[in-house]
Amino acid sequence: MLEKFIAINKAVNGFVWGPVMLALLVGTGIYLTCRTGWVQVRWFGYIMKNTVGSLFRKSDADHGNNLSPFQAVTTALAGTVGTGNIAGVTGAIFIGGPGAVFWMWVSAFFGMCTKYAEIALALKFRTTDENGVHKGGPMYYIEKGLGRSWKWLAVIFSLLAGLASFGIGNIAQSSEIAGAVKGMFGLDPMVTGIILAVLVAIVVIGGVKRIGQVTSYMVPFMAIFYILAGVAVIALRVTEIPAALGTILSGAFDFRAVGSGIFGYAFMVAMKNGFARGVFSNEAGLGSAPIAHAASSTQEPVEQAIWGVFEVFIDTIVICTITSLAVVLSGLELGEAALNTYTSKGAAAVAAFNTILPGTLGGTVIQISLLFFALSTILSWSYYGERCWGYLSRDNKAVGLVYKVIFVLMCVVGATGSGTLMWDVADTLNGMMAIPNLIALLLLSGVVISLTRNYFKDKK
Repeated sequence: MLEKFIAINKAVNGFVWGPVMLALLVGTGIYLTCRTGWVQVRWFGYIMKNTVGSLFRKSDADHGNNLSPFQAVTTALAGTVGTGNIAGVTGAIFIGGPGAVFWMWVSAFFGMCTKYAEIALALKFRTTDENGVHKGGPMYYIEKGLGRSWKWLAVIFSLLAGLASFGIGNIAQSSEIAGAVKGMFGLDPMVTGIILAVLVAIVVIGGVKRIGQVTSYMVPFMAIFYILAGVAVIALRVTEIPAALGTILSGAFDFRAVGSGIFGYAFMVAMKNGFARGVFSNEAGLGSAPIAHAASSTQEPVEQAIWGVFEVFIDTIVICTITSLAVVLSGLELGEAALNTYTSKGAAAVAAFNTILPGTLGGTVIQISLLFFALSTILSWSYYGERCWGYLSRDNKAVGLVYKVIFVLMCVVGATGSGTLMWDVADTLNGMMAIPNLIALLLLSGVVISLTRNYFKDKK
């Protein structure tokens, strides 16, 4: 019976992360990009000036029980910048070849507009409770934007995302943390799991405000640390960068046959892996990040939505590219067979960094990065899951408390290496989340266009 269930899950996973769904995810980004007048291109300078550029401006605004715009984006980034930026990208290059990097960039380019649209809708259709707390996300813009007759679709999204929060958002990340801590300090995974559970409980019990406060410090630190370390790695082989970029471009359009069948061409393998890794990494179209952005104190939907463009840019164009160049420049033998010689995709990333940096310094950089990337992901996904179960239970406090207790205990499950099947199932659920969200994005695209036109009509 269990074997049959595993086989069914594998088949469904092959669909939700397969060519059809990936084409739909990227295709939605292309459609929204055209309809918004290429907002991520035409207004890129304005977006950067009013996102990362605004961080240097002093603000005395009172955000009440909600998050500041920056806290909202760091909470969302905490969920998107995770182990996939290192281990996942490495695996995509080993299996899909260097050409996968190019298609990862393509998915990110159009994904900027997809996430922009998600966030705009999240703020447009969010609700505010009696305490002034904003709540929103795909489940809210499905029900309020499409009408109550579509509530069933909102329920499906909430159920899938709520279940996925235990696996993708917790077990997988806890496992990486336990591995990193054991590698650095030799600490028993059970001890790591208990310590992690306590730390997560302290933050999660404090609600979204505390999560936002913690991620506002953690995310900038971990991003800067990894970016600087990655730039140092790439700088050591700076003369080889032109050749590496040439390898990436040639691999993206390699029409040599590999295997058999209509999709048995190198460029198709590279495209599939690049699209999958790009989407999985920046989560554009999956519907998770809008939940965090909806908690922002910002009143203007597009003003918060432009942070989505920045979010995808920093996650994929910057952080994933650093990992990609390090792997390509390392000169390691690629291919699925070569990847199987390592204990994990993370171990392959360690090998790539160690090839360039002296001694085991590269491994230390990867372990520290994985530690913070994974911890931040756990914190943000705790809120995603809380909001989804809150929607399903009409914000029943008892349900919320039970969810938090189970979520905290899952840290121990993941750290001790249990729950592999649940991780696989959650990976499938994570991909299935995109289906109801994409339906809503396409049907509500007219609202996004209207919001975009009204906001930018007087901007220069």
